[in-house]
Amino acid sequence: MLYLNIIIAGLLTGAVYGLMALGLSVIFGVIRIVNFAHGEMMVVGMYAAYLIAVNTGLDPVAALPLVTAGLFLLGYALQRGLINRYIARPEHEQFLLLLAIATIITASLLMGFGPDARSVPLDYAYDSFQLGPLLLDKVRVLAAVGAVLGVVALWGFFRLTRTGKAIRACADNQVGAQVVGLDIKRLYAVTFGLGAACVGAAGCLMLLLIDVQPYIATDYTLLAFIIVILGGLGSMPGALLGGALVGVTEALSGFAVDPSLKSAFSFALLILVLLVRPQGLLGRA
Repeated sequence: MLYLNIIIAGLLTGAVYGLMALGLSVIFGVIRIVNFAHGEMMVVGMYAAYLIAVNTGLDPVAALPLVTAGLFLLGYALQRGLINRYIARPEHEQFLLLLAIATIITASLLMGFGPDARSVPLDYAYDSFQLGPLLLDKVRVLAAVGAVLGVVALWGFFRLTRTGKAIRACADNQVGAQVVGLDIKRLYAVTFGLGAACVGAAGCLMLLLIDVQPYIATDYTLLAFIIVILGGLGSMPGALLGGALVGVTEALSGFAVDPSLKSAFSFALLILVLLVRPQGLLGRA
């Protein structure tokens, strides 16, 4: 039962990881550009939730819609004003651009907040739900529920709205989308905004689980890469599956071996999957 509790805790955390990686997968799946500033955007979302909590008393869960909307606007503006100019350029130029954006974000957060870790005091931080022999942390349950709702909302947007269907058309056939008159640049900006909104929402929920400081951004960018490669680049279900696998792997290795080695086990899982299925678990060859 102890290991079952640990696995469930890992799955709950993995739901948040999946939402975080989903933003990266959406951006790559449609625009074919890798967002190397992904973790930095999540940290921006965490700091935004922290500021709202400190100044208004709103819980990070309650601040989720505000932070999500703010990150959507940030992503939309970045893509529309800057990244669109690099879509047709070589990949190394795209890499340098996103790396520069990541560096600017981290430096700005350091100037604004300093290197010290910050957290939001929660009245229910040590509460839990008991289901028979299972003991579930309330913060992890709330974070996982918020992540699942975010995934469902994104799925509904892509499946049920005209804009979502147009974005899917761009992902399937860019030339065909241009022929029928779709505004590719605007749709790309909306897509990047949605990816940023996903990672902003994940940052809000992650603030329930960990403290925030600027230097954690790189770790979560790498984690997002691990997850989307595990699941398959551009695959939404793959991002969720990868998040669940990484969450469980970290939970089990942190308990059974050493918490400081949990990243090593995530990378080992990545290598194992790449050896068996190079395109990822749910990716296309």
